[in-house]
Amino acid sequence: MSKGKGLFVSCSEANHFCDKNQYKEATFWEKVRLNIHVIYCRACRKYSANNNKLSKLVKDPKVVSINPSEKNAMKERLKQKMAEQ
Repeated sequence: MSKGKGLFVSCSEANHFCDKNQYKEATFWEKVRLNIHVIYCRACRKYSANNNKLSKLVKDPKVVSINPSEKNAMKERLKQKMAEQ
């Protein structure tokens, strides 16, 4: 089916719409067509769910890093252990 016509889209178009939707670039009709496609396509439904999970993880990564002094201490211990061998 050609782009821009009809409600039913291919999986590749649906994935493209899903990616655009993730970045808030999808138009209203692209969202409608994506949702219709996701209703009957299990693979695209899973792709869409994974895309949503990825977006949430990127927005709030919940990463805790060590402070620089601890990092330097670890580096020194590693250098010492490597020098011993």
